Amino acid sequence: MADTVEEHKFPCDTCGSDLRYSPGETHLECDHCGAIKEITHQGGWRGQSIREMDFRKAVKDQLAEFDMEELRTVSCENCGAHVTFEPNTHAAECPFCATPVVTDTGLDRQIKPKALLPFGLSERDARKNMTDWLGKLWFAPNGLQNYARKGRKMQGIYVPYWTYDAETKSTYSGERGTIYYVTKRVSVMVNGKRQTQTRQVPKTRWRSARGRVARFFDDVLVLASKSLPKKYTDALAPWDLSEMEPYRPEYLAGFRAESYTVALDEGYDEARDYMNRMIVRDVKFDIGGDRQRIHTLDTDVGLLTFKHILLPVWLAAYKYRGKTYRFVVNGRTGKVQGARPYSVWKISFAVIAGALAMAAIGYIIAQNQ
Repeated sequence: MADTVEEHKFPCDTCGSDLRYSPGETHLECDHCGAIKEITHQGGWRGQSIREMDFRKAVKDQLAEFDMEELRTVSCENCGAHVTFEPNTHAAECPFCATPVVTDTGLDRQIKPKALLPFGLSERDARKNMTDWLGKLWFAPNGLQNYARKGRKMQGIYVPYWTYDAETKSTYSGERGTIYYVTKRVSVMVNGKRQTQTRQVPKTRWRSARGRVARFFDDVLVLASKSLPKKYTDALAPWDLSEMEPYRPEYLAGFRAESYTVALDEGYDEARDYMNRMIVRDVKFDIGGDRQRIHTLDTDVGLLTFKHILLPVWLAAYKYRGKTYRFVVNGRTGKVQGARPYSVWKISFAVIAGALAMAAIGYIIAQNQ
């Protein structure tokens, strides 16, 4: 098959400039002349369910050819991000860490995304959320706060995720514990004298338990990228996955998309850890009683499907005094996460001010006494 690269460019019918997707809307807009072009939903796919894909076929590389694509990406040597670029781009800056990178001409074969959450928040609103968040960090350096306010625009990035659906049936054996109390006489010291008292002491009566539990897991979400700290992306949740749209390249017009670097089976390992925790919780609930012990637990996974999806993130990477600070904003809700920089001067001032305040309080108390 010939190497192909899908370009996410849509020329304006009026002036020929590139159209951009307008966050929160259903149309593309021209920055040059203001022309608007609605995103057409051919075949009435809006409202239709998004097709799941067979996990076991995918890991055996047995997916149909139309489920695959080849992307031109560049890998940042600093943070490891894999970001797509247009064919006429030869040099750029990594949007994840602000490191200069030179693009190559290699093509990366990947599974196509099946759905995405379109951006619902504009760059201006995302920047305001970020600067407001920075303003609440009292110990952040003033220089960084000012630099962020006056810096370049934030980058709109579609970040890759996997979702997993699974039908599970589990059999278990264990014990159900029922707490009861017995009265015991104990010797204790009261005001220097030994006394005998009665106390209620808890005991547990254990009985064997066996059973089966079943659960269907729907859209277990796993980050498919290693370019951002997972604690940042996890903290951006929740995502309104019920609002996902079937993948349309129009939603990527004017934005960048990161290709996944976490393999499908690697992501499933993380999803399975989450599923196992939920199954253990179900088993304990099924055992009942006051306490539970699980001796054996065997889970059979029947139907297992997945989707490759894209979620919207506004990203800012600032280099300040030799360090890179990254901030991410949920492109739907405006929730902000990022590095928490600290100013040594502000911390020192707070410590000194606190010490002076304590000394003043101590002096006032001493004078009153």
